Amino acid sequence: MLQIKFVKLREGAHIPQKAHEDDAGFDLYASEDFLLKAHGFGCVPTAVSIELPHGTEAQVRPRSGLAARHGVTVLNAPGTIDAGYRGEVKVILINHGDADFEITAGMRIAQLVISSVISAEFIEVSSLEDSDRGEGGFGSSGTK
Repeated sequence: MLQIKFVKLREGAHIPQKAHEDDAGFDLYASEDFLLKAHGFGCVPTAVSIELPHGTEAQVRPRSGLAARHGVTVLNAPGTIDAGYRGEVKVILINHGDADFEITAGMRIAQLVISSVISAEFIEVSSLEDSDRGEGGFGSSGTK
């Protein structure tokens, strides 16, 4: 099992944790009250910093319940936390709803999924191999 070191930056910070053993994501918790205005966005602190092992990243993803019930989601989903980052984990939330949304300290606001990172190198060539799709882009596979 991968071990992730973390630091609580302020009193009352919550450790990222899974609700169920087989869940992919660890819940992230707001560390303070925050009013997310209707159709507005903001950066919500968690008061936690993490140390990811080399070759991993953490993705900050929305919680489906907040999105389905309140129209609140992660603005830059998924947000990426690189292995070298040691600052506070913060979540950029957006409120697509017509009413202000009150976030309270200790509320689950997002989830954190740990993933492997594949190293790659870009190599310039004069042409690319043909494929069945070719240069077909947005909507090229049909509307059904």
